[in-house]
Parts: sequence; C-alpha cells; structure tokens
Amino acid sequence: MRYGVEVLPPFVLASSRYLIAGPIMLMLSAIFRLKMWPSKQEWGWLAVIGVLMLGCGNTSVMWAEQYIPSGLAALLVASIPLYAALIEVVLPRGEGLPLRGWIGVGIGFIGMVFLLWPKLRQGLHGDSREILAAAVTLGGTLCWTSASVISRRSTIRISGVASAGWQMVIGGVFNLGMVVVSGGYHGAQWGMKAWGSIFYLVVFGSLITYTAYIYLLDNVAVSKVATYAYINPVIAVILGAIFVHERFVAVEYVGMAGILVAVFLVTSSKMKSGKPNVVDEDLTVRQQA
Repeated sequence: MRYGVEVLPPFVLASSRYLIAGPIMLMLSAIFRLKMWPSKQEWGWLAVIGVLMLGCGNTSVMWAEQYIPSGLAALLVASIPLYAALIEVVLPRGEGLPLRGWIGVGIGFIGMVFLLWPKLRQGLHGDSREILAAAVTLGGTLCWTSASVISRRSTIRISGVASAGWQMVIGGVFNLGMVVVSGGYHGAQWGMKAWGSIFYLVVFGSLITYTAYIYLLDNVAVSKVATYAYINPVIAVILGAIFVHERFVAVEYVGMAGILVAVFLVTSSKMKSGKPNVVDEDLTVRQQA
C-alpha cells in the first residue's frame, strides 16, 4: 500500500486490486464447483460486509498512508481487537469482557494517546494532515471491525472462496464509484511501481490473506482470530524501517508497547473465560446440521 499510493490515488489502487482479485476468486469457485451463488438475503449481507470491510475499512488505510508511516497505520489497525471486544459487550448475545479485558482496553486507549501524541502536537501547530489521516484510519478500523462482527453473525452458506470473491467485487465497485465521484483518477502513474503494488496486493493481500481471514471468521472464535494483531504491527514497523526508512520517536514506542499489551490482555481474557461466544455457538449448530 505504501508504495502504491505514491503513484496511484488510493481509490484507484483499491478498485484495481479488488476488481482483479474478486473475479479470480469467483473463477476459482466455478472451476472447483464450489457453491458460489448467494440468496437474496446473502446478497445483502455480502454487500454490507464488502462495503464496510473493503470499501471503507481497507481503503481508509490506503488513503491514510499518503500522510502517515505504514508502521503507524498498522499499529492503529491493531486496535481491531479492542473495538471487537467493546462491540461484543453491547450486542445482544454478545460476549462479556472480564476485568482483565477491561484493563487491556484502558491500556490500549492510553497507548493510543502516546502513539498519536507527536501527531497531535503537530496538529496544534497547524499541520493537521497526519492527525486527520490517523483519525481516518481509526474510523476505517471501526468499519472493518463492524463488518467482521456482521460476518460472524450472518448466515452465508456459499463457499468462503466465493464469499470473499463477491465481497471484493462489491468493494471494488464501491471504490470505482468513489473514483468517479471524487475525480480521483487524476495523477495516476501507471508504471512498474503501480503494477508491482497491484500484483502484490492482489496475490498476497487478497487471494491469500483475505481469504484466510474470511475462513477463520467462519471457523474459529474471534478472540483467536484477533491474535494476528500481535504480529502485523511489529512486522510493519520493521519493514517500514528497512525499506522506507520510517522512524518512531520514544513516546511512540511506548504507545506501540501499550497497544500490543492491551491486545494481549483483551484476547487472552476472552480465551480464558471459557464462555462460548456467538461464533462458537453458530459453528456448533452448523456442524450438527
């Protein structure tokens, strides 16, 4: 994403990625004769998930990486388990949060303040672009988390490959609409960097990673799926330092540590609670059926 937005507007990058990856997923579904045609109700769920998760959630990170380091964006996205825990608390039949989890949520938001403090100071001195980009990332993260919860709670009986494919097509069409509305095509530079970024995002970001994420949402408790947030930001910070020379100041490392500790406390408290959540109950019903 970081390389791609240097040469392509974010909505162009996003729509290109999803409108290539989605049809490939659907073609694979047809070749392997997987169940791929949704019912009317499933179309509605797929549209909501595709727009929220890919059209808004993922694309917000692309947009934000024009102004903030990729490592910082990854750390902000690591707040997904915190959002998920709070959403589950307020939803009917949602999973409660033990004291350890609430402590983790508190540490996480304190860590967020430390992480964003340098950007807040810059915003107070007139340069608000970075803090705006951070706010957009957090808003997109909320969209992604909401879509994840909807995905777990909805009944979609087509194959996971086809489900991911339709979501990508819907997300791609949504982003294409944003290109038209915003006039965001101007400034696109279709060179090696652009096509290389699209190829990487299609293969590794969509065909492999997103499909694996959708599969896990359908088959594994959310508290376990969320543990990927321990690893992503650390890798992003390391790769950002190596390839694009991104550097953090001391207070940002404190914030990073706080967020990772918070994610650990929240997810581990839910794993140790022993209470089945909606996902586990729905999965048991499906297996019995």
